[in-house]
This record gives sequence, structure tokens and C-alpha cells, in this order.
Amino acid sequence: MTSRQRVSAVMKGDLPDRLPLGEYAVDCDTVVRVIGHETYLRAKAKSQIAFWDGRRDEVVQSWKEDFIELHRRLPVFDVINLAAQATAILPPAGLPRVRYRKLDDVTYELPNGDVYRYSDATRDLTVIQFGPSREVAGGAQAVEPAVRPPDPSCFEVYDALVAAFGEKYVIGCAGPEVGLVELGTTEQTLMSYALEPEHAQAAARRNLAAANELDRYYVRPGIQAILWGQDHSYVSGPMVSPAMFRALALPVYASRVQNVKAVMGVAVIKHACGNNWPLLDMYVEAGFDAYQSIQASAGMDLAAVKRAYGQKLVLWGGIPLELLQAGTVGEVRAAVRAAAAAGKPGGRYILGSSHSIAVGSKYDNVMAMLDEFEQVAAY
Repeated sequence: MTSRQRVSAVMKGDLPDRLPLGEYAVDCDTVVRVIGHETYLRAKAKSQIAFWDGRRDEVVQSWKEDFIELHRRLPVFDVINLAAQATAILPPAGLPRVRYRKLDDVTYELPNGDVYRYSDATRDLTVIQFGPSREVAGGAQAVEPAVRPPDPSCFEVYDALVAAFGEKYVIGCAGPEVGLVELGTTEQTLMSYALEPEHAQAAARRNLAAANELDRYYVRPGIQAILWGQDHSYVSGPMVSPAMFRALALPVYASRVQNVKAVMGVAVIKHACGNNWPLLDMYVEAGFDAYQSIQASAGMDLAAVKRAYGQKLVLWGGIPLELLQAGTVGEVRAAVRAAAAAGKPGGRYILGSSHSIAVGSKYDNVMAMLDEFEQVAAY
């Protein structure tokens, strides 16, 4: 089987020749070790600041060339996730520089008032304060009511990489996820849900039609699935009650999933970290085909999830990220064997980490995971 055939069989509920392997993403420090030079690929803050500085073409070249080189050196991966590994939707070509202001060594303010802070732990920028215009519009997920076709240059990397990986199972992106609509910072959003749920429902309705319309531009030919990556839960459980999730998010997700499948006939995968046990029935109801992450440290034991949902969802993940970052080679190898034993029966399982090969993962542990996978993959 080719990689595409292998993962497609799993998604249909058929047994493949061996377990498929995939990652949500491989972060920049591991990419550098594999390809042997510096990169913008999954160098999240570094790439964003380069865009602000007007160095878009430099980032684009790195994303294209380094993504292909990464997977040339690691051909064992069956899944190519463009939705996370290389940002699918670029800023359009020709945009002027963003005249941001550095408030200190790790804090940046944009002209619209948004304030970002850098974290060395993730090598990423996080919004810590929205400007007035974004708060009025409904937060980071706000979609313009009038949908305009994206500039073709926004898909420059996306389309090139889809074409480069014809034998792999390629995951792309769709229009915005919507889901639990952001209404400012996380604290502002959750307070609004609790005190003014009608405001969240109105924001979701505003965004839903526009997001569905954007699918016809974003769901590109040549992909087999799309993936949405909003987290819903902490280690202890969901950020909102299951009843609130059912009222606010489930109808939106059901509409979004139905629209994506109607537009391009592709599978829909949900990435969600944390303890999602109270939400899994609703993931099934929404129509998701697969659930990626399966975080054991949040109570999502792969074997238990497989017993309860293995016939309802394709499961993807389960190797504890914590072991890749802080465990021993022996512990990583044991985790791969345990995941394969739990996931293989009956198929419908893709092996991978519980999130991604994230910043801070030990290179030797990553290589041990890939090597041990090859020892246990065959059915």
C-alpha cells in the first residue's frame, strides 16, 4: 500500500498492511536537527516577525524547501499535515511592513492595538490583549460578513506541497473552525459564555455562514482531509460544561463538518488536547471522522478510548509528548509498543504523539519513537 492507500483504509474502517504514522506537526528544533540547517518551518514567532518585517518571500522559500527536505529524510511518515506544519494560508504577496512596536524584549504591539508576548517554551507569540477593533468584531475568530475570495498568493506554499506529496495522505485546512467562538482573551471569552451566552451564539451565527462560504476557496484539490485544532479542555476537563458545549458549539460544528464534506468530500479530523471524555459523544454527533491527540496525562488513556470509541472515531496519537521531552529512550520505546498494542486491534488507529513533536522534544527520543514504530507497525 502507498501511504495514501494505507491511511484511507484506516479512515474507512478497513485493516491496512501496517499501522500508519503521522504527526500533527514537527517543531523547528527537531526540523533543524533533521535537515541540518536553520529554518522558518514551525519556527512560529520567528516566522511571524519575519512577515511583519516584510520578509515574506524568505519565509515562503524556507517552508517549501525545508518541508520537502524534512519528509525526504523521514519517509516513514504516512500523514502530511499541511494545516499545522506549514501554515496553509499565507499573508498575500506585496503587503507592506507592519510597523509594530516592541514594548520590551518579549512583547510586541501592533498598529491595531493587539499585544503579543513571546514564550521561549513554545517559541511562539500569544495574544495577551486584543485591540478595540478586534473586541468589537468578536475576537480572533471573527470573520468578515462579506466574504471575498483570498488572493491566490495566499496558497503559494499550500498548493506546492500538495503537489509534492501525491503518494501521501495530505491534510489541509478549510475555512475558520468557529466552534467555541473567541470573544477576546480566554478569560473574556469564558466570562461572556457564562454571563451572556446569547452574545456567543450571535457571534457564532455571524461567523458560520462566512466560514462555510470560505470552504470553497480553502479546501484545495488534492487533499484527503481537513483538520481543525481548537482545544476545548484542560487536564481536568472541558473549559465549558458539556451542556454549554452542546448548546454553543455542537450545532456549529455539525454545520461546518457537513459543509466541508459537501464541498469537497474529504474527511474531517479534530485535534483537541486535554481531558475530552465528556465531549467525545458530541465529536461523534458532529460528524468528525477522527480524533487526534489522546493525552494520557489528561486522563485520555489510549486503550480506554479505543474500547469506548474505536468503532466511532479513528484515533490518532497516544505517545505521551511528556516522554518525548523528558523521558528516556527506553520509556519512549515502551510507550510505542503499548500504543501499538492498544491501537492496532480492529484498525482505525494512526500512531503518533499526544500532540506533536513539540519544541523541547529530545532528538534521540524522537528517533527512538520512529525506529520502534518500524519494529511494531506490521499487522
